[in-house]
Amino acid sequence: MHLLIPHASALAEAGSYALRDLELPHLARLLARLRPTARLGSDEYSLSPPHECALAAAWGWHGGDGRLPFAAQAAAADGIELGERAWGLLTPVHWAVGRDRITLADPALLALDAAQSRRFFDAVRDLFESEGFVMAWGAPQRWYLAHESLADLPCASLDRVVGRNVDRWLPEGAPARLLRRLQNEVQMLLYTHPLNGEREAQGQAVLNALWLSGCGRHQAAATGEVQLDDRLRSALLSEDWAAWADAWRALDAGPVAALDAALARGEPALALTLCGERFAQRFEPADAPLWKRLAQRWRGVPPASVLGAL
Repeated sequence: MHLLIPHASALAEAGSYALRDLELPHLARLLARLRPTARLGSDEYSLSPPHECALAAAWGWHGGDGRLPFAAQAAAADGIELGERAWGLLTPVHWAVGRDRITLADPALLALDAAQSRRFFDAVRDLFESEGFVMAWGAPQRWYLAHESLADLPCASLDRVVGRNVDRWLPEGAPARLLRRLQNEVQMLLYTHPLNGEREAQGQAVLNALWLSGCGRHQAAATGEVQLDDRLRSALLSEDWAAWADAWRALDAGPVAALDAALARGEPALALTLCGERFAQRFEPADAPLWKRLAQRWRGVPPASVLGAL
């Protein structure tokens, strides 16, 4: 069992305060009985966040920053025939235009249903297919794009961009120039789309852009159980620190407690990976004499000191 927890710490000052006051007894006990092993990541400006790097490493994937093929994997799970193409994930999003910046809102806030999503998808499809791209619809918030130029195109993960200025994270280089032009054309088309008029009249956010991420060719995932628990994501990205603390307490009482109990039973092949905005740190059982393991069972390591370093 390998428990992987994204968004486990926050660089924002308010998040650090929330973390400092958290009581996480099961995590504290686990950290006292495990040893740190692999550490991945660099800083908060990488295109691929640490949890994506850790998941890719657990699956045995290869690829550089922003070049991990999560789109192809998701497309396969949605039943799309991949062929030999390189795929990218196109997420319908809302760009909030301010005086000096454009911010990408959490795509979930659009609350697109399947019928609305397909209407928007059909509206933009010809723009891409006229340039030689293949498009496929997977789910209301998962559209797919296939083209040879996506085979090695570095793109920022959505989790890097939500709530931030999009300018820093837009794809760059020769292959991205066509995509930027198409993005501009998509925005003009969506601006006048009747469905956006309906949404605006109902007080809903309009769909006015698409975000490309997870590009590359499909890679098989290595066998092995990885339990990804993403319950901290929404609260952290919206900077709702009270909700984030509540989600951490529920996580500690649930999957973290289960991993703690499995370790106490001596189950083999256990691992815990905690992921922040800069680093992902993996922990595995430490070899220690019986007396030391018994002593460790009753003491703990303050989680804030470990999580704050991520």
